[in-house]
Amino acid sequence: MTVRFSSSAPPGRGGARRTADRSAVAGRTVALAVVGLVLVLMVLMALVIVRLPWVGDLGMHAATVQRLRHSPLDPGNPLVDADTPSPYYSPWMLLLGTVARTPGLSVFVVLRLAAVAGLALLVTGVWRYVRTLSAHRAAPALALLSLLLLWGTTPFLWSGFLGLHSLALTVSYPSTFALGLTFHFWAWLAGALRREAGWPVWSGLGVLWGVILLCHQFSGVVATVGAVATVLAAGRGGRVVWPRLGAGSVVGAVVLWVWPYYDFFALFGAAGGGLDAVHRGLYGHPVARYGLVLVGVVALVPRWWRDRWDPLVLFAGLGVVVVGVGWVSGHYSWGRALPAVVIPAQLAVALEVVGAGRRGVRAGWAVLLAGGLLVGGWGQVGVLGYVVPRGGLPAGVEERYRVPWAGYQWITPWVRYGDVVMAEGRAARQVPAYGPYTVAPGYPDFFLSDEERRVAVTGVYFEERTPSSVRRGIEREYGVRWVVGGGGGLDDGGLRVVARGPEGQVLYAVP
Repeated sequence: MTVRFSSSAPPGRGGARRTADRSAVAGRTVALAVVGLVLVLMVLMALVIVRLPWVGDLGMHAATVQRLRHSPLDPGNPLVDADTPSPYYSPWMLLLGTVARTPGLSVFVVLRLAAVAGLALLVTGVWRYVRTLSAHRAAPALALLSLLLLWGTTPFLWSGFLGLHSLALTVSYPSTFALGLTFHFWAWLAGALRREAGWPVWSGLGVLWGVILLCHQFSGVVATVGAVATVLAAGRGGRVVWPRLGAGSVVGAVVLWVWPYYDFFALFGAAGGGLDAVHRGLYGHPVARYGLVLVGVVALVPRWWRDRWDPLVLFAGLGVVVVGVGWVSGHYSWGRALPAVVIPAQLAVALEVVGAGRRGVRAGWAVLLAGGLLVGGWGQVGVLGYVVPRGGLPAGVEERYRVPWAGYQWITPWVRYGDVVMAEGRAARQVPAYGPYTVAPGYPDFFLSDEERRVAVTGVYFEERTPSSVRRGIEREYGVRWVVGGGGGLDDGGLRVVARGPEGQVLYAVP
């Protein structure tokens, strides 16, 4: 008896093939869904950029662009009327200041352009770097989701930290641009090590490393930690060309040394004091802020088990050392290296989902990651408030929304570029964005030698019991032409009310 099969494949093999086909289709479907979710988040970020919500350091960066726009070769201090250098005068900000000289472009339009460029650089950088770690088509998109959402149940808003809510408020900052460059730097470095690149490539890597450090020093530390981990992982296989690596490092150091706008190496003396006090909060509430990253920490264990020299394991380990030393020594500013712990852990869990071996193991990691992303997404859902009218938000979402600051554009019909304004608190952090100076800087300034006196004098000026004669003397000493205050205690007969703004603010003219 002859038995005929409808297919030329042996019996049993067709079923296996159909199962494999179904798995491939399911894999493509999941990959497309992940990519689609990433695109949705990118559209959300684009809408946020259109609004450019103001919370935090936007005024500092706007003021920096203002100074470089008006005097690119000798901008002086970005916040006060003093001829001092500033670490905010980086190559990136110099480029933005040059763009801002284009007629018709306001500083805030330029910052929106900076946000678009920084976001594009970040997304493409993550894509390139993850490709050096996994060939799976869904790996880069999963990595982006992890970087944006796998943080904690409470949004942590700080430049250089890639949580979705944080990124929404800092996307126009130099830190976003520097982190985007950092991922490209790691990808380029991994490729150079893999193919044993020549001297020009290593020189280019050195220049890029120096530029990252100049643009955002804390992101530069993270870039350095990740680079060291990449080199150590490659060195185990003998793929590091040490003379070329050394030459690239020297080139980077030369870039830092010759930069004319500030002395990079002088910043090593800025550690401690007020800088550590500002950053102490980085170590607080770790479960609420970073708790979901533990899923990634767990994912680092099997990577370590498979390869003791895994680059992500080394990266996270070195980051723990840096952050831990900062905690033990009380140098809390070292906490800005926390992304060196968080980033490799977030990437590790995304890569386990697509490359952990058996299908059941991958499915387990997928469930863990999906749960973490859902919880993390809810923790950062307040970002919707920047693109949806507040009245249209559900109550649970509105509770997580942080209302942006009101601007000080209402003073610009009277206050001109370069005028000195007496202001304190939030006003001191925002007024310089429009071109004026303040007496005391709204941010710590390592290069400003009389910073403490300026802060003390500002406090005396706004003290309710301060005599009018003392106020007039302060105004003459610092060339104050305008005062922005809350309206109480300043009506001493020596000031003239010019305009009233939101939240009870008053603009006074100094006769």
